[in-house]
Amino acid sequence: MPSYPSELVKAAGIEIPSVGFYDAPDPAPFAPVVEPKAGTRICIFAFYKRWLKGETLRVTKGNFGCGGAGRSWCGVEARSREEFIRFLVDDEGLKASHDLMNRWIDASVPYRQEHENILVGPLRESQYAYLKTVTFFVNPDQLALMTLGAQYHSAPEDPPPVISPFGSGCMQLIGVFKDLETPQAAVGATDIAMRQYLPPDTLAFTVTKPMFGRLAALDERSFLSKPYWKRLMKARGKG
Repeated sequence: MPSYPSELVKAAGIEIPSVGFYDAPDPAPFAPVVEPKAGTRICIFAFYKRWLKGETLRVTKGNFGCGGAGRSWCGVEARSREEFIRFLVDDEGLKASHDLMNRWIDASVPYRQEHENILVGPLRESQYAYLKTVTFFVNPDQLALMTLGAQYHSAPEDPPPVISPFGSGCMQLIGVFKDLETPQAAVGATDIAMRQYLPPDTLAFTVTKPMFGRLAALDERSFLSKPYWKRLMKARGKG
C-alpha cells in the first residue's frame, strides 16, 4: 500500500480511523468480519461503531441489508423500477418528480462487483490490491483541509477533483465515481437517512486510490505548513 497521508491527517487532527471499501475473493484476511442479519433491512452505516472497533462489514449479493446497498454495490434490484421510484419520490421526497428520479436512476450506474465479497472496514495493507476507495470521517474544518488537499495537484482541464453528488450514503462510498482510476474525492454522508449513525458534526470524504496517493504526497511545501491552517486552529483554541 502506498504511504498513508499521515501528514495531512496529523495536521487536520483527524482521530476517527479511515475506512476502506474492498472487493475481494476471500474475507478471511479482514477478520473480524460482521454481516447484516439475514433477511433484515439495515443501513450499512449502522456498522459505523463496529468499524471503529476494528471490525469489517461483509456484504454479498445474497446478503446486503439495505436495498440501496444491494443496488449500488452489488447490482441487485430489490424492487421493481416503479416501486423504487414511488418509494424515493412519494415516500422519501427526494426528487421533484417521478420523471426526474427515473432519469437519475438511468444515469447512476451501480458499481460492478468483481468478487464475491464487498468488505468495508479498517485499512488492510496486505489487501491493497482489492482496495477501491478510502473514506475519512471529518468535521467541517477538516473537510475544508481535505478538499484543499484534493485540489492541490489538480489542473483546470482535469476532471473535478472533488464532487458532492446526490445519492445514498452507501452509494457515495463507491458508486458516484465514474472512473475509479481518476484522482477524485466525494463529499459524502449527506444522505439524511443514514446520518443518525454518525456524530452530528461528522461528514465523509471518500477518495479513489489515485487521489489517496496524491494526498499522501502532500509535504511541507504545501498549505500544511503555511499560516492559514495554523490561524484557523488557533481560532478554534487548538493552536
